[in-house]
Formats: sequence, C-alpha cells, structure tokens
Amino acid sequence: MSQLHPHQKQELAELAVIAMRERGLEPEFPRGVHEQLKTIDGPSEEDGADIVDMTSLLWCSIDNDDSRDLDQLSHSEVLPDGGVRIRVAVADVDTLIDKHTPIDKHAEINTTSVYTSARIFPMLPEKLSTDYTSLNPNEARVALVTEMDFAADGTLRQSHIARARVHNKAKLAYDAVSAWIEGEGPLPEAAAAVDGMDEQLRTQDSMAQQLRARRREQGSLEFQTLQPRAEFKDDEVVAIRQQVQNRARQLIEEFMVATNGVVARYLAGKRRASLRRVVRSPERWARIAEVAAERGWTLPPDPDSAALEQFLAAERRRDPERFPDLSLTIVKLMGRGEYVVEVPGGPKIGHFGLAVRDYSHSTAPNRRFPDLITGRLVKAALADAAAPYSPTELEFLANHCTKQEDAANKVERQLRKSEAAMLLERRIGDVFDGVVTGVSKGNNWVRVFSPPAEGKLIIGRGRAVKVGDKVRAKLLSTNVERGFIDFEMQG
Repeated sequence: MSQLHPHQKQELAELAVIAMRERGLEPEFPRGVHEQLKTIDGPSEEDGADIVDMTSLLWCSIDNDDSRDLDQLSHSEVLPDGGVRIRVAVADVDTLIDKHTPIDKHAEINTTSVYTSARIFPMLPEKLSTDYTSLNPNEARVALVTEMDFAADGTLRQSHIARARVHNKAKLAYDAVSAWIEGEGPLPEAAAAVDGMDEQLRTQDSMAQQLRARRREQGSLEFQTLQPRAEFKDDEVVAIRQQVQNRARQLIEEFMVATNGVVARYLAGKRRASLRRVVRSPERWARIAEVAAERGWTLPPDPDSAALEQFLAAERRRDPERFPDLSLTIVKLMGRGEYVVEVPGGPKIGHFGLAVRDYSHSTAPNRRFPDLITGRLVKAALADAAAPYSPTELEFLANHCTKQEDAANKVERQLRKSEAAMLLERRIGDVFDGVVTGVSKGNNWVRVFSPPAEGKLIIGRGRAVKVGDKVRAKLLSTNVERGFIDFEMQG
C-alpha cells in the first residue's frame, strides 16, 4: 500500500469484524436485542427489605481513562481496632436482564466484551453497559456488595455479601490516581470535590498493598506482559503506548481477587455449585524449570508457585528490559485460564497463578458472562431460592466461556498486530533496537522497543540467535490485513 494512502481507523474496524466472525463471535446485536432494548427505559428501580441503602457512603470507581462500563465501586472504613473494612460494590446486571431473553442469549454467545482500539464489541448493548447497568457517577444503582473486614496485616477476619443501593461519588482513572498516590501528581479533580475522598484512597491503597504483599508471600505470581494500545489522531494510528502496571491498578486487582474469593467461598458454604476461574498447576513445569536453569536458577521438581515467584522477582530486578518476554514465556508454559464447575463435595482446584484456592469471576458482569452467571447464583443463594442453573448447564457454560474468551483474546491479539503493522508501514528501511523473543523451527521473532511491536526476524545463513539476544533489526515489510511485520537482522 502506498504511503499516500495510509490505512485508516475504519479499515482496522473492518478487520476486527472479520476477525470476530472467523473466531465464532458475533460482532453485531441481532434484531431481538434491539426489540428488548426498547422495553427498558431506565436503571432498575428494584427495592425491598433485602436491598440495603448504602448511597451515603463515599464510593468511587477507578478504571481506564476511557472506560464507560463501570462494573465496580470501592469503599474503605477504618475500624476502631485498627483493622479496615473494605466494601466492593458490583453492578447488578441481572436486575434488568433476565435469563434466556434475547440480550442474555447474545451475551451467552460471545461471553465477553472484545476491546480493539478501532472498535469495541460490547457484550451488552451500550444503553445498558455504559448507562442503566453501569455504576455511573452521581447515580443511584442496585448492586451486590461484598464487605470484608481485614486485620492490619491483611488477614481476612470476616466477610458478608448483601444486595444494596449505592451511589458513585467520584469516577476516577488509574493513571491519575496512581500519580497522586506516588506523589507525582495532584489529587484528581473528581476526588478533590468530595470531602474525605483523599483519605478513602489512601486507606484503600494501603490495604491493597498489604493484600498484595501477603499473596506474594504465598506464591502469587507477578508477571509483566506488555499490553500496548494504539493511539489515533484524525483516524490514523500515530503511536502505540504501553499500559503500565501501577498502584491504582494493583489496588483494584487486589480488591477484585479478594472479592472473588469471598464469593466463591460463600457459594461453597451454601452448598451450591459455582463457576470457578482456574489456572491449573502447570503440566509443563519441567520446561519452566529449564527456562529458569538457563538463567542459573534451580526450581524444585514439582510445581511450586512460591519458588517460581522468587525466580521471577529476581529476574525482574536483574534484567527489567527483558522481563516482559520472560513473563510471556512462563505465562504460555503455564497454560491458559479456564472456567470449571465446583460442586459441593467435589474435587477442589486452586488457581496456581494467584495463590488462591477459591476464585470465581464475579466483579465485571457488564463485560463478562461468567460474572453475570455468578451474580445470579449469589442472588439465588441470598434469597434461599432454587439455583438458576443446573450443574449440567454450568458445565456446558464453563466450557463455552473458556472457548469464547480464548477466541476474544485471539481477536484482540490479531488486531494489535495489525495496528503495529499500520503504524510501521511508513517506516520501511528504518533500523530498530530489539530483543529476540522466539526461536522455533527455523523461525525467529523479535520485539522492537520503540514503537513496541513484534515481528519475524530474518537472519543471514549460518548465523544463529537465541531468546534474549539484543539485536538491531531493519524493517523489510508490513501487511496490515494479516498483521505481519518482517525485519532483517543487521550487523
């Protein structure tokens, strides 16, 4: 394609639609969804003795700058003995979307929202996910609230789940909150406008860091895989930026892990079947141990997450530039996450990577179908009503959600490759610094640092490279449609 006619955002959106269809995902909402949507004219007004009024609490949301589907709010309260009560409110999507209605059926097909830079494919229509079922600022909404009382060292002492009405007092974004926590920026305007919100955030951050330290002691794995996002100017890709892990993201991550654990244990305590999210003990542990040995580190013969985390932490300190590639290698060897059904009295499968035995997905029902399912299971348990799904239904949905989430990840990865190819298509012949990320069956792969992009590396006959080698690579060609980028090693 000539440099006079650069690819545009619209073309990326069209490629995303094709990728969705190829992977068995539906890019458009069918007519039945639009018909049902006409019958929904506002957020849930549901009320009753079982819905507690928590609208006066200083709730806030922390999400990406551009997020409009707000699934959860958080709140902290320092207890008289120095402990901290953390509350996490999760949108009650089920209150507007009944099982087996057209909107629910479409959500069940895709099972997740798919995020590409040029176009988002929401699991639920945006009239719901960004408005009526979103925990939007200055709006009262029905939610499921998990209360967790922690000791000062991060030990969970007790927990409680209730239906409640909540009110988001401040819509905040990760990067701005993190900059303030780290002393590198002002308190975000939306937080500064609410008396006491600064203390809220300090307490939440402090508790989250305690929880994080505790999980890492128990062998929670700290990865750093790269999550580049394309930036557009006048519908043209002008940059690719890395999403950095920061204190605010850690805050939300820790509260979500804790909430998902409480929800899983609550359903188990009620002797009810539940959907669990697990990464099993890696079958390819021997290969993980080989990767460690190549770096002079000895891992035990059997899977041991605490030992693996020690190795990862040491490598992160020793070689931060190449750590993302090591992270990705280990993630691939561990195998993907999957949904499984846990039934009362049945075998228990822990989540190897999170160092937690009980883990559900419950905190993002606007964008993940398993979370909507879990919300329904919890509400039925709270009301002592019959479960809305049989164990057989849950088994089918666990397998289906695993498959569709995998498909959605592949669509997002494919589009990231096309975005990188689009950004680089005008730089044919330029030379970049990079690191070798893969060597397999005669093919070599390189990740260049600026812009962050991966491609094939062609090397001269008789030469060899190994993973981790730093190289200079000349850009030979790009193919936006297929997401191909080819480099040639220099020197």
